[in-house]
Amino acid sequence: MNSNNRPTIMVIDDEQSSLNAVHRTLRRQYEVLLSLNGVSALELLKQNEVVVIIADQRMPEMSGVEFFQRALEIRPEAIRILLTGYTDIEAIIRAVNEANIFYYIHKPWEPDELRMIVQRAVEQYQLKQENKRLLEELKKANEKLRTENILLHREVERQYTFENIVGNSAAMQKVFQLMRKVIPTDTTVLLIGETGTGKELVARAIHYNGPRKDRVFVAQNCGALPDSLLESLLFGHVKGAFTGATADKKGLFELADGGTIFLDEITDTSPAMQQRLLRVLQEGEIHPVGSEKTIKVDVRIISATNRNIEEAVQEGKFREDLFYRLNVFPIHIPPLRERREDIPLLVDYFLQKYMQKMGKHNLRLSSEALSLLMAAELPGNVRQLENLIERAVTLAEDNMTISPDLFQLKFPRLRTARGEGDFTATHPSRTLKEITESMERFYIIQALQEHHGNITRVAQKLGLSRLGLHKKMQRFRINPADYKLS
Repeated sequence: MNSNNRPTIMVIDDEQSSLNAVHRTLRRQYEVLLSLNGVSALELLKQNEVVVIIADQRMPEMSGVEFFQRALEIRPEAIRILLTGYTDIEAIIRAVNEANIFYYIHKPWEPDELRMIVQRAVEQYQLKQENKRLLEELKKANEKLRTENILLHREVERQYTFENIVGNSAAMQKVFQLMRKVIPTDTTVLLIGETGTGKELVARAIHYNGPRKDRVFVAQNCGALPDSLLESLLFGHVKGAFTGATADKKGLFELADGGTIFLDEITDTSPAMQQRLLRVLQEGEIHPVGSEKTIKVDVRIISATNRNIEEAVQEGKFREDLFYRLNVFPIHIPPLRERREDIPLLVDYFLQKYMQKMGKHNLRLSSEALSLLMAAELPGNVRQLENLIERAVTLAEDNMTISPDLFQLKFPRLRTARGEGDFTATHPSRTLKEITESMERFYIIQALQEHHGNITRVAQKLGLSRLGLHKKMQRFRINPADYKLS
């Protein structure tokens, strides 16, 4: 191309009359460069972006084929056309094999024929350039996508590190200990815990910190879909398997091949679905709906339930053989009421999370608000607590102290049977440490009453060691003998 945006054509011929004839034929559509010999033409080629080269085969010093061979090194993308006599068959063969010519034209040529051939050559050049541009864009897009995927994967890994599963309580430390044991393996894991305790978060942490972290993690709630749809979703289907199956579709097990599948609410599956899941665990293969073939899959299975699965087995609602296959490595996720000492940590974590997400600054909870959350039932566990904090941050203004009225919860007044003081009746001047200690003292006394001073049972209920419980009772001046049956 040139400054006028017209394609540039170069013509090399040792006869001036031939050059003039080509120039007259092409000058209306193209910029035409003329040269009487190959040497000068090569210099012109270095200085100009030439789209099409037309060269006569029979020239002194350098033939057309020889010129094209050298021109390939300077302008490899230029389209080459050879002018030949009818007797130059050998030259034509050489040009095709060695000089990669686009076309050859016999002398004498017709102007219309030359214009048509040159137009096609220009179109091919432009098509090649457009393809080159598209390939370069595709390469850049793929590189960008690859970089974004790497960054996204790193972000996912950071999101599901242990630091994002908040808890310093003894109950959560036990969960972390079990997770560390099972993460490096391919062992099947069963997560048992109430709704909202963070079972999927634990499942993702196991996957993204383990040997399969570079492969796919997929999750499916087994209680959210009818059996037929769940079957198709998990195992896939072939075209025509049922009304609406207009094409083959891979199931989640096949998509997760090499990775991990998380099956939530596994106890809500039907007996037929339990049988199919058992086959996957036993044989490592799936059977798409409507297909006669089986597909081998290598998938780590992490399942979860919010019900007493052993009770479901005893009642005949869950297959015993499937239970044993799933229950290889059970992890119990404690409800929030069994680890209330983690609530201040969770509150701070969610407060920071939603302040950053909503662009708000310097929000904090009043001591009354924290006491309310510490004492509330929160049947939805960590998920409910997170929702409460998100709502409060949404309602709050910058530099605001969040008060109890932003939580749609009643402020409880709890007293022990022995008349212990109301630990939620706090004063704005009380520190977080004082509030937490009041909570700890209250629940230790409550547990001592419930278990009649049995230290072993109280320690188990509170998720403490016997030594840890004794230290807390000494600090709070609690005598366990006061709660034993007389």
